[in-house]
Amino acid sequence: MHLPQITELLRQHRSIRRFTDQAIDPVLLNDLITAGQSASTSSYIQAVSVVQVNDAGLRNQFAELAGGQKYVQTAAEFLVFCADLNRNSQRASRVAGEALDFAWTEQFVTAVVDTALFAQNVVISAEANGLGCCYIGGIRNNPQRVTELLALPDLVFPVFGLCLGYPDQSPERKPRLPLTTVLHKDRYQSALEFAAEIDGYDAHVRDYYERRSQGKLTMTWSEQMSKQAQTQTREFMQEYLKTQGFMHK
Repeated sequence: MHLPQITELLRQHRSIRRFTDQAIDPVLLNDLITAGQSASTSSYIQAVSVVQVNDAGLRNQFAELAGGQKYVQTAAEFLVFCADLNRNSQRASRVAGEALDFAWTEQFVTAVVDTALFAQNVVISAEANGLGCCYIGGIRNNPQRVTELLALPDLVFPVFGLCLGYPDQSPERKPRLPLTTVLHKDRYQSALEFAAEIDGYDAHVRDYYERRSQGKLTMTWSEQMSKQAQTQTREFMQEYLKTQGFMHK
């Protein structure tokens, strides 16, 4: 039995970091953003804004801020997806006739979830139209500078960037955890119960990295997670979010 076309499309997702020079038709780009707007939104808040970055100088700065990711400069489009409660605050306060409080942690969480759902709709629609994509979480390396560059007001948080363009590469799909380790039945099951499955997955990931790097990188998924946990970055994030008006309550 063949998988439905959309299911197969989702299963074939890869991050694309090399693009052709072909531009994206503005009509298509608008269609992609409209598809993003069709994503589920918590309590109808629609707390998302997208900044299309065209200026070459800005692109260069974003590439540098993201840790030297040059495809930010070379992609046909670079979009910054923002959790935006500023618009909601302005409109709700206008209706109420007084300033309303949007500093609750739950409001921040729902806005970020809205943003992720919106962006994933954009990505799926883009890939269905032959485009390649790469999320750029590295813009959070310096969120204050991103805020300044994009003139973001209070209650707007740049969650991630997205490179869009026509692929100039066809990388191997990165292996995911075994289904048995992520689909729990009736109760949460500890990773200890799936040690053998994850050991096998680690071996698969090690082989993947060796192929991808021509033997220069040898690392399992578990080793990568251990390294990440020991080198946590962006310790400034909580304070930055508070300066933007989020998570005071």
